[in-house]
Amino acid sequence: MTETSKLTNAQATAELLAEGSRFEMTTTLVRGVETKVWAHAPGSLREVLELSRGYGDRTFIVYEDERYSFTEHFELAATLAHRLRERNVAPGDRVAIAMRNLPEWIIAFWATMSIGAVAVPLNAWWTTDELVYGLDDSGSTVAIIDAERLERLSGHFDAISALHHVIVASESRTELTGADEAADRVIVESYAHVMASGDAQQELPEADISPDDDATIFYTSGTTGRPKGAVGTHRNTASNLMNLFFVSSRTSLQIGDDQSSPGPNRYLLTVPLFHATGCQAVLVVNTAAGGTLVMMHHFDPERALELIEREQVTTFGGVPTMVMRILDSPDFATRDTSSVRNVSYGGAPAPPELVRRITAAFPVGQPGNGYGMTETSAASAMNSGPDYVARPESVGQAVPVVDVAVVPEDYEGTSPDPNRPMGPDVTGELWIKGPNVVRGYWNRPVESAAIFTDGWVHTGDVARIDDEGFIYIVDRAKDVIIRGGENIYSVEVEAALFEHPAIADCAVIGIPHPILSEEVGAVIVPRPGISVTAEELANHVAERLAAFNVPAHFFFTDEPLPRNPAGKVLKRELRAQVIDG
Repeated sequence: MTETSKLTNAQATAELLAEGSRFEMTTTLVRGVETKVWAHAPGSLREVLELSRGYGDRTFIVYEDERYSFTEHFELAATLAHRLRERNVAPGDRVAIAMRNLPEWIIAFWATMSIGAVAVPLNAWWTTDELVYGLDDSGSTVAIIDAERLERLSGHFDAISALHHVIVASESRTELTGADEAADRVIVESYAHVMASGDAQQELPEADISPDDDATIFYTSGTTGRPKGAVGTHRNTASNLMNLFFVSSRTSLQIGDDQSSPGPNRYLLTVPLFHATGCQAVLVVNTAAGGTLVMMHHFDPERALELIEREQVTTFGGVPTMVMRILDSPDFATRDTSSVRNVSYGGAPAPPELVRRITAAFPVGQPGNGYGMTETSAASAMNSGPDYVARPESVGQAVPVVDVAVVPEDYEGTSPDPNRPMGPDVTGELWIKGPNVVRGYWNRPVESAAIFTDGWVHTGDVARIDDEGFIYIVDRAKDVIIRGGENIYSVEVEAALFEHPAIADCAVIGIPHPILSEEVGAVIVPRPGISVTAEELANHVAERLAAFNVPAHFFFTDEPLPRNPAGKVLKRELRAQVIDG
């Protein structure tokens, strides 16, 4: 690998977007709205799977002691695709996937994509009632699950109206007949039996898939009620794929890295595949790019370091807390992490201090922080490499095919008002428009009409945008603390707290107050072996922020903060724990 001349952000962007280039842009109508799109994006996810076949014997999946090449994976996906067709799965039918991260999850996803069916990744940690809700709400006709989910769902299949087949993968790789799990009208079969029930296939079934056909239904976290299914199209996920390719290419030009023959990426998959980050930002991207996915049974920082060393992992991340736990691990100094070239994360606010820790721990590693949501098919903006080091508080610029706007939080229009207040100091709700924005919520016309307007999605995040287009997420609208008329943004206070060397994790919440409405509370998880006082932390914040931001209450705990699978702190749950306590 040789070093080439370094370009500025603007120079790199202009070079990549040149007419006739890989990242050439054009416009098209998406659901009746003129939208910027990548001219050379794959037309469907089936095309991505077919592309991956060209990587041949290169290793695609590493799981424990199992390894699958790209060829082996393609043929397994093709075989399962035929089996789904044999079980009457037609284009547009929903196929649910509910299991922990296993190779069968990946095979099931690509098999579903290849025949024009809709993949419904369900949160594997949901309770029985939640799983039944997701299966029934989505109208899934087939569910591909693991043995643990079978145990939770056994006896409930007949309550799921459209379901007619359940395919069960065994984590221990033992045969499961499903004979004891038969329901009145639902056939339960083992994955091994299904795959062996006919000849193995080397070609996909015929399918006619258009860019704006439905491809996925990812359920939101459901922190404010029942989860909603965000319906994504093939264009949505293919656009996200190009978004991330663009950012990676731009960063390479900025750091002067010759990426002509860097060797395949080896990605440590630490997040659940049922989340948009794990599926759309990791699985789909590495499938298209020929990267190796090193899967973890469950996240453990010591096991992660072992795999980084053993598999010579080049990229890891997931969500910020996972990166912090790896850096804080007592094994970090004893493991060889010299292969790491990228540490990228998203899904939750990242403290600016993390950038400095990454650059110190990985001399050749480039930090990256993405911004997106289920409704934007993962990444809409990305901050990486020198841009992230220079602006660690920002989530980066919107990718070129994405438009962003900051609008007043009480704004009732359907498109941003061109005469609205603008500027680097203006805060408001962040709206996003682009080919990665999903078409709406499954069977939720009222909620869809409120959140999706004229091609824009209303994110619910409070943000500001500087003069160069870098986005700063100030807070979730519902997490803003109102103290005596002052708006306090919890993300800013958390960022200040994370700069203190005693902090392993923290969350800032509002504590009810009879006169001020709310006061600032901070829940602190100290680093092992380090003591710190509330007074010390209050002085630390006071040195960095205005006095009204300083927490009036500190709560110390040795227990991990409650988080959803996306890595976001469940502040409503945390607030209830604190107040009840």
